[in-house]
Amino acid sequence: MTGGKSAQQVRRRNDLVTSWQSTRLVAILGLALAILSTALSPAAQPQGKVPRIGYIWIGPEGSDPATRPGLQQGLRELGYHEGRDIVVEYRYADGNLERLRELVSDMVASKVDIIIATGAVVADQVKHATTTIPVVAGTGDPLRSGLVASLARPGGNITGFSAMIPELGGKYLELLHELVPRAVRVAVLWNPTNGASQDLVHEMRKAAGAFGLSILLHEVRQSADLPIAFEAIVGQTPDALVIDTDALLISHRKSVVEFAAGRQLPAMYGLREFFEVGGLMSYGADIFDGWRRVVAGDVDKILKGAKPDDLPIQQPTKFELLVNLKTAKALGLTIPQTILARADEVIE
Repeated sequence: MTGGKSAQQVRRRNDLVTSWQSTRLVAILGLALAILSTALSPAAQPQGKVPRIGYIWIGPEGSDPATRPGLQQGLRELGYHEGRDIVVEYRYADGNLERLRELVSDMVASKVDIIIATGAVVADQVKHATTTIPVVAGTGDPLRSGLVASLARPGGNITGFSAMIPELGGKYLELLHELVPRAVRVAVLWNPTNGASQDLVHEMRKAAGAFGLSILLHEVRQSADLPIAFEAIVGQTPDALVIDTDALLISHRKSVVEFAAGRQLPAMYGLREFFEVGGLMSYGADIFDGWRRVVAGDVDKILKGAKPDDLPIQQPTKFELLVNLKTAKALGLTIPQTILARADEVIE
């Protein structure tokens, strides 16, 4: 009887020991998995360190419909949650060059971990303000503007996304001529401080003769230049209009589209953003996709230790032709079937 009781007690003690060991093992494994998960997280940073990213746009807040949402979408897809894993400080220059310089200076002084420069004008200001803070720039032609040494090996502290293919200048005129064969005089709104815009205009001038067109250039370097350019265009009475893809003009896309509609001018745009506010026709790169895929991706790589000069400048992989039949009707135009057949999107 006594021996049986002893054996039962031993068994109970052994069961308790086994249960305790199992519970301890589960706890240890859980802790190990939690630590491993944190270490492998895309946004893993030293404890207490939340990276700060500075984002600067040349125009007013809300006028960046593809770049900011594209960046945010890309960061989310990479596992970053703003305010928890990463802090993005958004700054807007309202189309004022002096204000832009102040924003860049303040951003550099605050020693953010990365600066995101939207557009050539912003990127140029940032380039002259810092050679140490990593910069991810979404620009037109970073080679022509002198931002980088080469697309494959940028050198220095700048990398990013180049949205401009110079040959598009000739494509714009080709589509415009196909749409409005009677057009002879074409006004062009552009920003001469943008290297990509210079390339675009150069290609337009080369292509103009083949379509019997003459090019009338109108400069917009900052917001205050826009009404002056509009007045000059009215005075020249052109047959059609082409809009440069510069970030400043994107910021004022609604005013530009309304001007073209008010003067009954068929207009060719280089980006979807103009099309979305009533522009007649656009052909160009998918900027949202570039910022989601490239700019957010470069931010992720730099936060993980990559250097900007080791990250090649990437170019667009998606282009789209967009046509607004409603605007065409208001202008008294019939869109040729040859254009409609190639369109990626048509608004009835």
